[in-house]
Amino acid sequence: MNLSSLKPAEGSVKHGKRIGRGTGSGKGGTSTRGHKGAGSRSGTSTKIGFEGGQMPLQRRLPKVGFKNINRVEYVGINLDVLQGLAEKFNLSVIDNEAMRTHGLVSKSDLVKILGRGELKAKLEVKAHAFSTKAAQAIEALGGVVVKL
Repeated sequence: MNLSSLKPAEGSVKHGKRIGRGTGSGKGGTSTRGHKGAGSRSGTSTKIGFEGGQMPLQRRLPKVGFKNINRVEYVGINLDVLQGLAEKFNLSVIDNEAMRTHGLVSKSDLVKILGRGELKAKLEVKAHAFSTKAAQAIEALGGVVVKL
């Protein structure tokens, strides 16, 4: 086997209809464009979404809501998750690298520590943001909160 003998699977490639190749093809003559009018001429196009004068779909549907282009998206990680991570892997410092290696976040994620659950271990936690409750819970046990 070599690269020159590779072919697609049988029936997986369909060839488009060849129009304008003579009357015997059944698609000759006007080449499926009709006889007169703008659509029969070369260089014609209709705008995207044009529905023949009917009110287009993008104008019929209601516009709802607002999307803030400056929104900062965080991945929320709760205190009970941090506690489980600290117990399972015997960690005292939890940062982005530790969370990434254990599959909680991906490389480009921003992390926010949230206050659900109970923390029992004294931890140094490094993240991009902290909720007030989470920061208080970490510091109450003598831990350290570091904002990145």
